[in-house]
Parts: sequence; C-alpha cells; structure tokens
Amino acid sequence: MSNNPFFPNLFTPLDLGFTTIRNRTLMGSMHIGLEEEKDGDAKLAAFYAERAAGGAGLIVTGGVSPNYSGWVSPFSSRMTRKSHARKHEIVTNAVHEHGGKICMQILHTGRYGYHPLIVAPTAIKAPINPMKPRALSRRGIKSTIKDYARCAKLAQLAGYDGVEIMGSEGYLINQFLCPRTNQRDDEWGGSFENRARFAVEIAKSVREAVGEKFIIIFRVSMLDLVEGGSEWVEVVALAKMLEDAGVTIINTGIGWHEARLPTIATMVPRAAFTWVTQRMKEEVSVPLITTNRINTPEVAEKVLADGHADMVSMARPFLADPDFVNKAEQGKSDRINTCIACNQACLDHVFEQKRASCLVNPRAAYETELNFPLTNHKKKLAVVGAGPAGMAFSCYAAERGHEVHLFDQDDKIGGQFNFAKRVPGKEEFYETLRYFQNRIKDVGVHLHLGEKQSVDSLVAGNFDEVILATGIIPRKLDIEGIDHEKVLSYLDVLRDNKPVGKKVAIVGAGGIGFDIAEFLTEEHSLSTQPEEWLKAWGIDVNYANRGALTQPQVDESEREIYLLQRKASKVGKNLGKTTGWIHRQSLKQKNVQMIPGVSYQKIDDQGFHILIGDEPRLLDVDNVIICAGQEPNKGLYQQLLDVGVKAQVIGGADVAAELDAKRAIRQGAELASVI
Repeated sequence: MSNNPFFPNLFTPLDLGFTTIRNRTLMGSMHIGLEEEKDGDAKLAAFYAERAAGGAGLIVTGGVSPNYSGWVSPFSSRMTRKSHARKHEIVTNAVHEHGGKICMQILHTGRYGYHPLIVAPTAIKAPINPMKPRALSRRGIKSTIKDYARCAKLAQLAGYDGVEIMGSEGYLINQFLCPRTNQRDDEWGGSFENRARFAVEIAKSVREAVGEKFIIIFRVSMLDLVEGGSEWVEVVALAKMLEDAGVTIINTGIGWHEARLPTIATMVPRAAFTWVTQRMKEEVSVPLITTNRINTPEVAEKVLADGHADMVSMARPFLADPDFVNKAEQGKSDRINTCIACNQACLDHVFEQKRASCLVNPRAAYETELNFPLTNHKKKLAVVGAGPAGMAFSCYAAERGHEVHLFDQDDKIGGQFNFAKRVPGKEEFYETLRYFQNRIKDVGVHLHLGEKQSVDSLVAGNFDEVILATGIIPRKLDIEGIDHEKVLSYLDVLRDNKPVGKKVAIVGAGGIGFDIAEFLTEEHSLSTQPEEWLKAWGIDVNYANRGALTQPQVDESEREIYLLQRKASKVGKNLGKTTGWIHRQSLKQKNVQMIPGVSYQKIDDQGFHILIGDEPRLLDVDNVIICAGQEPNKGLYQQLLDVGVKAQVIGGADVAAELDAKRAIRQGAELASVI
C-alpha cells in the first residue's frame, strides 16, 4: 500500500511483472471525434498529454477498428497498416513524455457499425441500427482474428504500452458470446464453448503477435442487461479462458448499447455496478478493473479498499478535470471539477457526429484552441449574475489576470443549478456548485452576493466592461385563467417550495417539465440508494437469469400527473440523445401521462380545459405548473449602452430558448479567453 495519507489504495502502484502502473486509475476509453478531424492527431496528443500530466495511471484510447467492416462509420479510425501506426506516434510520445502509459482500444463494432459493410455472427439487425449485418463466414471469422492480431502488433509499433480488446457493450465479440445474436450451428455457435471460441482465439493470437511484455486488457461484458445475454457461469468461464490465453488485465463492461436500462447517466448511483467485479475477483487471479459512475477519489478509494477491484476506470471524470489524480494525491479533492454524468457534451455529441467535450469543462478536447493566457491589458470587469455563464466567465477571466467583480441578487451562487440540484437524480449539481465556490476563491474573484445591480450602481463602480449573465424570465403564457390560484411556475415549486396537490398538469415537456415531473413523482431519490435503484430497474444482483434481468420493482407515485406539450411530436423528443429515453421510461414507470398535440383553453375552479387534437377534455387537477417559455433577462443591456458603458450578454440572458448550461458555460469561457 502507498504512503499517500489521503487515498492509500488509489495511489498504490500496480505491478504487472514486466511493467508497473503508477496508481490504480484507468482513464477509460472515449471516442472524442478528434480521431477523424483534420490535424486531429496533434489535438488528440494534447488532450491525452494533459491527462497524463494530470496523473492518470493508464489511459485507453477511443476505439480503433482492426478492419473496414469494424468501422464505427465510414472512414473512422482504423489500424491496418504501418502508415496508420506512424500517425499514432505523436499521441504515444506525448503521453510518455509525462510519465503516463497508454493502451489503444481495438474495437470491432459488428452489427453496431453505421455503414453498409457491417458483419455479425448471424444476420440479425440491431434494434438501434437501421442496417442489417451480413453473417461472417468461417473464412471471414479467421480473417478477422488475424486482423485483431495485426492491429495489436501495429499498436505496439506505434509506441503503445498495450491494447484493450473491446469484448463488451454489445460489439462484435460480445455478439458472438450471446445466444441473442449468435444463432450459428457451426464451430463458432451453439454451445458456450463454441460461442466463446472467437473471443479466446483473438486473445491468444494477439498475445502471440505482441509477445509477453505488452499489456493486454480484455473488456468482458459482466452484465449484458439484455434478454438472451450471458449467464454468470458463462462470464466466469470466459474470464478463466482469457486468463489462460494470456491477458494481463480484465476490465468490466456493463450493458449493451441496446439495453433499455441506464448504466452511466447521472441518475445511476455512484459505483452501482462494482459488486459484479467483486464477484469476479473470487474467480480469477489477474487484476480486475471496475467501472461506471465512479467520479470522486473518495468513491474510488472505497471501491478499492472494499476489495471490489484492483483498478478503477473513470472516463468522463477525466474530461471534467484532467488534473483529477494530481488533486486527489495532494488532498485537494474539493478542488476537483466533478463529472456530473449529464452526457450532454460528451456522449450526445459523439452520437451526433460532433467533437466530444464537457459541460463543466469546455476546454476538454479543445486544449490547443481554448486557453486562458495572462492578459497584458488588465481590466476591471463587472459580471451580473452568478449562474453557470457568470461563474464560468468570472473564473476564467480572473485566471487571466482581470479584476473581476461577480454580483448576484441571491444570497448564493449557482442560478438555475440551485433548482436543478433538487431534482431526484441530479444531485451531482451540488458538486459543480462546490467546485465553483472554491474556484471563485482560488482565482480571486470578488464575490458580491445579495446585491441587486442597477445602471447607477454599475456606473458608480467605474468598470471597464459589464458582462450580463442575468439568466431568464419565465414567459407568461396567454391562457385564460393563467392567474388562477391553481397555477404555479416551476420556480414556485423548486425555488419557493410552494405546496403542490395530488393531481397535477405540467405545461411544457422540455427539460424543465421532465424535471418537475421527476421531482413530484419520486419522494426519495434512488440515485443515492444503489440497492433500491437496481431493484427499480430490474437488475438482478443474484444473476438468476441471462443478462441479469428481473422484473422491475417500482413504487407507485401518490400523484396523478399529466405532462403536456403543444407539439404533436413525441413527448421529450428534444431531450438529450443518450438520456431522453431514460427520463421517458422513468416517468412511464410512475404512470405519468405524456400527452402531445395539446391546445390550452382555460384554467378555472373545475380544472384545466384543453383540446387534444379536436377533442375537448377537462383535467380535474389541483395545480397547473407552467414549464413552458422563457425570455432573456437583459433589461440592463440597452440602458448600459445608452449611458456609454460597454456591455456584453451571455448565457440565458443571450439565448433563452431552453435552459442550456452547456452553452452558457462554453460561451462564458470563450468570451473570457479573448476579453
């Protein structure tokens, strides 16, 4: 054990015999999007170098295909010849310069690939992909195994310390392992031994190609979370076969991409799945990595101290803070910019073919483009509004050497974050507020709370420039009876704690409407109760069935809730690409009625009169909560310009279409970088 006084287990080196990893952290694989960009190699090198300098023990790259059929999409990254290997040297050299180690992930997408060349063990279309795969022939299987070995050898040539073979999440290797996707009747299907042959032959051929002194991580799907997935005895048998085949480390994979259960989103409890890695530790002797929703050094340390794993994998936490490990080592975990698992700027971007970044750290993957050098022209700046945009701008501008005064009429920082943190499953916003509270102190922002600003007060302050980050004002809807006592705004509920009845209609099914519905249906947040959360989503810790699925056990809500929207499209259609379905499913479990195509007629003592299409309906509700429409709160802007004060507007005060912390923080950062 290390002599680190703060996290002794986390900072114990891991001796692999032929090499040593400096601590027990793995920066898990993430596809960033830089892999395919022009000049992306240099940007990717800067991205990984910053994480290596920040103390990451071992880094795993985003997935690289061993051949054309394994592509994520056409022309995505692959490693099939020496010229590809040479392009990766800038990345491996950058990591090694900072004392880090890096493995390249070999990923064959199988039926998940988004292109016409996709293959699978059997020609069965994935429910999340419109394209149907071609079944691999025997010859194709053997050729693919050789491709893995060649890919690993080229990775070694590129200077990587090892490879991670992606065998989970429903990709090709996982597809061979499960009856759900492997319905072959030859030596590669049928019995478990036949279904496992592909994975084992890949591990053997890779080890033979790279020799003994090269890290091979194999990511095993320990929980498939789909019908027709693996049984626990099969997962154990596979792990033992892989150990015999010469893998160095086994990593934990949780859930297929087509699984209808959340595995990494913010409502998933921290370290909710480490129990399955702990169970595997009793079966094999190679080091095991555990993963999913481990986002603080305290959680990581407990996982290791409790014997659940030998290493912890954290992917998105390294997006949020590249110095995560160094801060933990120095006992400064309260200064870590914590990943809130929102997925908005990382996974959502990847699925939209955009570059991944991070809501709380807009510099992530922009290390060569978004920087904050000391200014040669120090200014005295006023920032009005201590919400996401105002906090971000203030900290980055102060970091550059400007004298920054941050004002808010509230007695606390955070703006809309203070309401979001109260929504069940969004408790991670407390961490963001803690981070900004400390960051404001550390960079010397002058904080003025409980002080409402006017044109006169700002003029009297003699500021060189004023930044308005004053957020939004809820728009008053034009509905007869909108002033009825039944009517509440979302701020009345989340900010002012006004009582809400048992029958409720929510007007507006955007992010705020869904948040209010969650707030009103879940009395106690399950994100802080792992055992109850697993039961509610039907995840069986006893692993009695294939895929570890069981019947969900959901407590019924005491409230009757209608979630209404004007648009005729699917309710919640514009929610996050990777999390929207979770919110919809969660509310369905609570019997929330989601109704599109609604026209609002009037609110009176009887209730809420609406039209659904052309059909009149009366909702006998106690309250109508308005979560639709907001306007930019930029009242001071023109007044300041009129008296000759230079002013700029950011965040919701600039664009109030939907409350968007990702846009607000990035806009604040970008302005601070050039002011």
